[in-house]
Amino acid sequence: MSLHLIIGDKLLSSWSLRAALALELTGAPYTEELVKLGKPDTRERLLAHSPTAKVPLLKTARGTVADSLAIAEYLAEQFPSEQLWPTDIAARAQARSACAQMHSGFFAMRNHMPFNLSHDAPLNPVPPEVKVDVERMLALWAECRAVATEPGPYLFGRVSLADAFFAPIAVRLRTYQVKLPADDEAYVETVYQWPAFKAWQKAGLEELQS
Repeated sequence: MSLHLIIGDKLLSSWSLRAALALELTGAPYTEELVKLGKPDTRERLLAHSPTAKVPLLKTARGTVADSLAIAEYLAEQFPSEQLWPTDIAARAQARSACAQMHSGFFAMRNHMPFNLSHDAPLNPVPPEVKVDVERMLALWAECRAVATEPGPYLFGRVSLADAFFAPIAVRLRTYQVKLPADDEAYVETVYQWPAFKAWQKAGLEELQS
């Protein structure tokens, strides 16, 4: 299967990170093309691949898949043996629900805590709407852990697409130095020790030197 992932800057593109981690979960080979964001030719370069002019984009033998959530579902269908979603029905439903909630919400956190792998300073002051988002996020993670049926340190025990989607949130919480309960701090550390994430983080930080 031919898979070509088009992404933005690894340092800054949280949505690209989600798609890349999802692809890593499949174990399938793929090629990668990075389009620098915020450049005069960015939109033109992206329009050459898709009318959305946004990243990530996954080019397949059957066409182009836009949007990280659509990419995740496509990969789950194409690689059923890899069990990218939790195997338990209730856990799988919760994982999809959690990812959809994250995908369509948490705007205060996004706006006030932009994704940047090199950031390392607390938000001060913390707007009330950000506090609400953080509290809801931690509650959502607890809801995921509550229905997990498989052993392991990830949201549903075994690593899954849910972790690909929440990895950028873990980055925001750590880089903005948000104080977390022990369970949530442990999960953030789990994400940071995930080999696929570590490889992305290394490449993202190296962009600062280019």
